[in-house]
Amino acid sequence: MLVLIFLYHPGGATTHLAFPHSCPPRIPHVTSRHTVPERRQLCPGRPRLTAPPRHRPPLPRTRPEWGRAAPPRRSRAPPAARCLRPRRAGLRVPSRGRRGPCAAWPAPAGGGGMPHRTALYEDPPAACWPIVYSPDYNITFVGLEKLHPFDAGKWGKVINFLKEEKLIADDLIVQAREATDEDLLVVHTRRYLNKLKWSFVVATITEIPPVAFLPNFVVQRKVLRPLRTQTGGTIMAGKLAVDRGWAINVGGGFHHCSSDKGGGFCAYADITLAIKFLFERVQGVSKATIIDLDAHQGNGHERDFMDDHRVYIMDVYNRYIYPGDGFAKRAIKRKVELEWGTEDTEYLQKVHTHVEGALNELKPDIIVYNAGTDILDGDPLGGLAVSPQGIVKRDEVVFKAARRRRIPILMVTSGGYQKRTARIIADSILNLHSLGLIDKELAASGAGNPKCCVFDLLEE
Repeated sequence: MLVLIFLYHPGGATTHLAFPHSCPPRIPHVTSRHTVPERRQLCPGRPRLTAPPRHRPPLPRTRPEWGRAAPPRRSRAPPAARCLRPRRAGLRVPSRGRRGPCAAWPAPAGGGGMPHRTALYEDPPAACWPIVYSPDYNITFVGLEKLHPFDAGKWGKVINFLKEEKLIADDLIVQAREATDEDLLVVHTRRYLNKLKWSFVVATITEIPPVAFLPNFVVQRKVLRPLRTQTGGTIMAGKLAVDRGWAINVGGGFHHCSSDKGGGFCAYADITLAIKFLFERVQGVSKATIIDLDAHQGNGHERDFMDDHRVYIMDVYNRYIYPGDGFAKRAIKRKVELEWGTEDTEYLQKVHTHVEGALNELKPDIIVYNAGTDILDGDPLGGLAVSPQGIVKRDEVVFKAARRRRIPILMVTSGGYQKRTARIIADSILNLHSLGLIDKELAASGAGNPKCCVFDLLEE
């Protein structure tokens, strides 16, 4: 039985092909709309049949029956013109729900944009000392805080010692407020703050392994909230220092934390935050000097201000101990590396020489003084051998240098891993008061006035 097939070619003749019933025809494979390709072999053993190719002209751009030209093809913007989401921590992008073209703009740090609203810069009563503290500073939770050599309750002990000496009272202290996520995002990345929602990350930062097994809501409340409150206290003390000539945050000094990494019991970069807040919000503050006299290298703020020429960093530390951050050392403008067991005479001589040299090299608008007491003889982590009297004298040297140059100074207490460090911090504050380097009346007189007025009163 034969099957008769008629093939019709446009503009050509009809072709008749006959095939046996067992070899059905196949549809030709067309590779172009302009040509008819050769037919494939339909049955084995039969000769290949081909149709002569015919050329078809391309379709015209204008269709006469429509009377108008075909719409042009829609072209995509070149890659350089598209808005790519910035990955850097200092950039923000509009939310997805916002209409209009996508645009990236710099965060307020450095002068661009409008700073967010914050409760940390509200003015306290003028009668208060510019000493910032909150009972929420202290970390207490079923004894877990005792697993770290750091005295997690030393801040409250300092205040109690000052009360016993009748220097301050509860109603004369500026109450610290907890830094919000929006405050922290001035420096920290959202990715880093999200990492703190994992208990094992907090356990690594605080160096307390059992914290890893606690529910994170407990870790947030019992561990991170005190550190956020101390961070808020440092930011508040920065503005108080500019307004009143000096300020002391009884806590803070988390100098191992940078914008995207914590460590060494430091979960928030309070020093960096205090300086960035001042740069953004306080007119006339455009240069800062960090004097870091903790026994450990302050690698956190050094990494944050690596390429920021507005910030001058002086760091005096034991060269052999944590963190040994060689990359961060590149940000130090005046580096003083100490040997094991450095004692009072050598230590104070180096501090005096380099503090004077740093402030002569650049006169800042604010000094941030990281007054760690882990330089104390016998400290298990500091490795130095400075006496309690040497620590008191060291603080005196720094405050005198700031007063002579009329530079506001913010002091944070930072590290110190012995029970007696609280008493030494209190004694140092009492000594500064007895020498007239800090005073409530002078600070209250300067409240709300430019910093020069405060130093005029100090000179009198």
